[in-house]
Amino acid sequence: MGKIAFLFPGQGSQQAGMGKALAESNESVSSFFQKADEVLKENLSTLIFEGPQDKLTLTVNAQPALLTTSIALLEYFRQSGIEPDYTAGHSLGEYSALVAAGAFSFEDGVYAVRKRGELMEKAVPNGEGTMAAVLGLDREKLSAVCEEATAEGTPVQLANLNCPGQIVISGSKQGVESAAAKAKDAGAKRVIPLDVSGPFHSQLMKPAADEFRNVLDGLSIDKARIPVIANVTAAPMQDAGEIKEKLIQQLYSPVLWEDSVSAMIELGVDTFVEIGPGKVISGLVKKINRSVKTFSVYDQESCEAAIAALKEDNQA
Repeated sequence: MGKIAFLFPGQGSQQAGMGKALAESNESVSSFFQKADEVLKENLSTLIFEGPQDKLTLTVNAQPALLTTSIALLEYFRQSGIEPDYTAGHSLGEYSALVAAGAFSFEDGVYAVRKRGELMEKAVPNGEGTMAAVLGLDREKLSAVCEEATAEGTPVQLANLNCPGQIVISGSKQGVESAAAKAKDAGAKRVIPLDVSGPFHSQLMKPAADEFRNVLDGLSIDKARIPVIANVTAAPMQDAGEIKEKLIQQLYSPVLWEDSVSAMIELGVDTFVEIGPGKVISGLVKKINRSVKTFSVYDQESCEAAIAALKEDNQA
């Protein structure tokens, strides 16, 4: 049998009610939602389970909510004894991957992503920065488009290289609008503005990154037990010092998701298990390479189905 990677979703996968049924029926799952409430000194669990969705979607809430739900689901999944060879997460999901790999305690992870969300929201005044998904244009052409728009005084850059033909750009509002128009002229099929509160993974996040260093300085980061594929390099990392630097860089650097998945496949991974709400990440994996196996674990039923299939594979 080939190797297994656990993947964790990022912002955008949050949905009111996520993890609720499993928390009600499983004490160890429920304990993570309780711990998050204690760390943040507020009822995050109520917001996760009941909504409202618009409040849950705010960056400062979505980030700790997703990490909490992902790690609670991971706890349930791990009762099967199945362990990964690698972990990785999309943007915010990298923190879930690091908790899963033992680099952060759960409590420090929740605290870090709440602070990260606050700093990201504060870095650029609302309405001045944005993001858009560009479909059907390769990265070289889109990179040239962004450089052209930036040279005109409106900064914009590649932010999420998700899968072939799907790249998110980020920057100033004018920069993203200018690059969007140029991308269409260059042959992009569609440009979809994203409903986000800021220009994430762009150089405009540098002030947030500088402040975030102070947050990470105050936390205990350990060597990861399992290699984690870093968003900013698409390469494995385990060293505590490297993890810290990569998390700071991640705030203003592109998420190399397509490259990360390809790197794991080259390292022998043939099975990817997405742990967390939704199926966005496993969908991207399939667009990158159709020959690998993917599972999405987002509730009790999907968890048990994935465990049964993986155990059957192991015996085959």
